[in-house]
Amino acid sequence: MSDQAIRPGAARLRDAGLPATDLSSLLAGQAIVFATVSGAHLYGFPSRDSDVDLRGVHLLPVADLIGLREGEETRTRMGDHDGVEMDLVTHDLRKFARLMLRRNGYVLEQLLSPLVVHTTDVHAELTALAPGLLTRNHAHHYRGFATTQWRLFEKQAELKPLLYTLRVLLTGIHLMRSGEVVAHLPTLTGLVGAPSYVAELVAAKAEAEHGPVRGLVDAGRLREDVEALHAVLDGAQAASRLPEQPPQEAHDALHDLVVRARTAA
Repeated sequence: MSDQAIRPGAARLRDAGLPATDLSSLLAGQAIVFATVSGAHLYGFPSRDSDVDLRGVHLLPVADLIGLREGEETRTRMGDHDGVEMDLVTHDLRKFARLMLRRNGYVLEQLLSPLVVHTTDVHAELTALAPGLLTRNHAHHYRGFATTQWRLFEKQAELKPLLYTLRVLLTGIHLMRSGEVVAHLPTLTGLVGAPSYVAELVAAKAEAEHGPVRGLVDAGRLREDVEALHAVLDGAQAASRLPEQPPQEAHDALHDLVVRARTAA
């Protein structure tokens, strides 16, 4: 597995609002396949006090799969790094590949995130396989995520769950229409019909991670707009040209990649 701790994306990371710290140093000695930035920085609405969410894939050695000592399929590391709160979560390659074969938009957003901290040849191959795994059923992921976040918003009346609600609905609509995964809310507003107040909400959240919506937009209008976006997502799913399930060829190619990566390690 060719391994590169890349730095050319530093400007892109800075433009996304990430702190000026060497994120790649967190990954030392972990056999990382890739690590990208997820969360609010990827979605385009970070706050001044937002944590940095790193997501990715590690590669367990063969001994951890066939021996008595079981390796960690999921690793979580949280803490302060150069004064910045970091949250690093990685899955073993096989587990991540299985998640890719489900209607899980979240892992595809992590894989395809343009905010790359660390990459390898295996990462590039995973990225190339991702379009062949997209299905109409991914709409269920975004619909369910939006419903959960909207319920949270109704309890808290905070900007964060509202922006998540709007973001995932727009991501789902765009995916159904174009076959492209886009998680960045400001970009989505130019690709999908979005409420005019989204930019104002993003600007308000930049000031505080848990800021209230109070006074920015009428609650009744919010409810109507969210219901309308749900209807648009339903229509986009019904009209989508994406398949119901990934083709067997895509499954086989992903299996082959996992085997090659494991045996070459």
